[in-house]
Amino acid sequence: MKLQKIACAVALATSSLFLTHTVNQAFAATNTEAVVQNIQPTQAQKLVTRELATLIDRQHYLNMRLDAATSSRILGMYLDSLDPDHTMFLASDIANYKNKYGANLGAALKIGDLDPAYSIHAQYREHLKDFYRFMLAELKKPQNLHQKDIYIDTDREKAAYFQTPAEQQAYWRKMLVSQLINLTISKQEDLAKQVALKKDPSLASGQDLASSEDLTPEQTLTKRYTRQLERISRMKSDDVLDKILNAMTLSYDPHSNYFPPLDAMELNRQTTLQLEGIGVAIRPERGNEDYTKIETIVDGGPAGKSGQVKTGDRIVGVAQDGQKMVDVIGWSSQEIVGLIRGKRGTKITLKLLGTGASMSQARVVTLVRDVIKEDDQGVQSRTVNITRDGKTHTFGVIEIPSFYLNYRARRDGADYRSVADDTNNALKSLAAKNVEGIIIDLRNNPGGSLEEVAKMIGQVIKSGPVVQIRDGNGNVSVFEDNDGGHQTYAGPLAVLVNLASASASEIYSAAIQDYGRGVIIGSTTTGKGTAQIQLDSLAYGQATLTQRKFYRITGGSTQNKGVIPDVKLVDIWNDQFGERKAKYALKWDTIPTAPFKREGSVQPYVSALDQLSEQRVSKDPQFTYLEKRRVLSKKTDDDKRVVLDIDQRKAQIHSLEQQSLDAENQRRTATGLKPYSNWESYQAALDGLGEARAKMKTAQRPPLPEDEAFVQEASNVLLDYAKLQTTKPMR
Repeated sequence: MKLQKIACAVALATSSLFLTHTVNQAFAATNTEAVVQNIQPTQAQKLVTRELATLIDRQHYLNMRLDAATSSRILGMYLDSLDPDHTMFLASDIANYKNKYGANLGAALKIGDLDPAYSIHAQYREHLKDFYRFMLAELKKPQNLHQKDIYIDTDREKAAYFQTPAEQQAYWRKMLVSQLINLTISKQEDLAKQVALKKDPSLASGQDLASSEDLTPEQTLTKRYTRQLERISRMKSDDVLDKILNAMTLSYDPHSNYFPPLDAMELNRQTTLQLEGIGVAIRPERGNEDYTKIETIVDGGPAGKSGQVKTGDRIVGVAQDGQKMVDVIGWSSQEIVGLIRGKRGTKITLKLLGTGASMSQARVVTLVRDVIKEDDQGVQSRTVNITRDGKTHTFGVIEIPSFYLNYRARRDGADYRSVADDTNNALKSLAAKNVEGIIIDLRNNPGGSLEEVAKMIGQVIKSGPVVQIRDGNGNVSVFEDNDGGHQTYAGPLAVLVNLASASASEIYSAAIQDYGRGVIIGSTTTGKGTAQIQLDSLAYGQATLTQRKFYRITGGSTQNKGVIPDVKLVDIWNDQFGERKAKYALKWDTIPTAPFKREGSVQPYVSALDQLSEQRVSKDPQFTYLEKRRVLSKKTDDDKRVVLDIDQRKAQIHSLEQQSLDAENQRRTATGLKPYSNWESYQAALDGLGEARAKMKTAQRPPLPEDEAFVQEASNVLLDYAKLQTTKPMR
């Protein structure tokens, strides 16, 4: 579980969620098309639009035509992607768009006509400018932060659009007050945290925890809005194309997606563990988001080999080969990543500012991009020990971050890394250590190669079908374990899953469950039971297109429903996450069972395993802590409005903070650690821990105690399972 600050949830709800947009009063009252369109699609972008529209019309699993009804759906999705909180466009704007484009937007996309989408986006950009200008003007006026019992809604996803500019601007003023309240409270807490650090420097875990810039809330918002206003001028045609093509694909299902070239590079990186770039990890500088700094340097990458790039360097300028240097102060880290990444063999020049250096001391470094192999991001294995009745028991753990396969390298005959090979080696290594069982950790695993997951299931079963797949025409094919009956590991097995375990993770855990080969432990999975083809030969960028649906060998789909664990543990994820909450997600259904032979008998023991687990979990300080955090998080998620009185807001936040601190201190006391004296000390310690962990490579980071509790409990469940089989045979 990632470190979070639950007490900040109320503040976050009104800062990030409400950073929405505006419509100029005079503009909104007149012609909605009277905007100069200074971003135009290229021929390649028109061509890929035509290609993708044709493919989704003819080859998507749903066999749903790109007709007038679908066109209306696409328009709605597009408008929601631009204005998710319905605070930018007026109701009259929406009516105009529906009347003009509702029935024919799909037809336009099929012929590569992007004019409707680009025209709407041009107005969107004008609204953004007007919004930031409006807020900047309002910031110059006195604001009342003591509006007792006046609230602002924090969830406007389904709210009606405003009818008049006056209604809009009244809401924007509420937004401004809410943001000023958040920043005022945040600044006060930051100052208190600095006092706690000075009193006890050990809280920082040896890290330099610089405080935020010494700005008033009004100055902070002025700087933020000015920067965001400037960012609009850097929007490119790809930004518009991304929005409209994804509105089209997402109108069919959540996993048919379009990726402009830079995003396509990220997609390839995730599936191959390779990246073409310079080998650095960057993030916004702590306390000053105008600067992006180099956090870590990949061993053997161009930056590391040069010896001229240091961790902590600020990136203040970027120049492509032969082009002028671009000042990137104030740019987001995502924008800078887009500049740095590029094709192997191309040059890039960075202007770097060392820690404590003045701008006159900035140095210029030219690097040649290369392929970076992210070995640290692959399969990791280890052993864990648990003690019961005075005896130590050792179990193996294999952590699988994704089902990766560098299919391009394999196609080209080059060396490549695959998750199946890495897992097979880990199984052999752990079995050689005579572990009493192995835990496959698929928590937060988003999926990947179907071919790889089929091989991996074959490593732990004797033989048989792995998964059933149905296409849009109803044809069913069965993936079989085709390794000739070879089984790498036949011992006790458990699979850890959670709500972020998706796709291939669900195929794996479902097959293990259906064969009775192991115990599934954790919380219900995502429910992504669809298969996509990757369209990497489009005229521009790449796409994924849903063409098939997965079914368990028992006949039930993993789609929407997910995999329900045998032994349930606390779900640390927000319940809004996952397929079941996604718009236009495909439905759950069933097909006939595929012939197979069970290899184990877990189900008769599930009730006893669950009871034994509950007894342990109820006494475990880590799970007690997680459950309290889950309840607090749900409480803040369920509150869809916040008050505009700073005193009332403080009281609410402080109440949440105290409950969160109490939960943490109860955990610390139970585990022999010294409790934190106050909230500020707790937050300073969290910051120090987070900063220290961010500088470590993935394989070097020690597991957080709340994360390790799941592994320890899985080990205990496996031990229970072995004992139950020995002492209480079941029919």
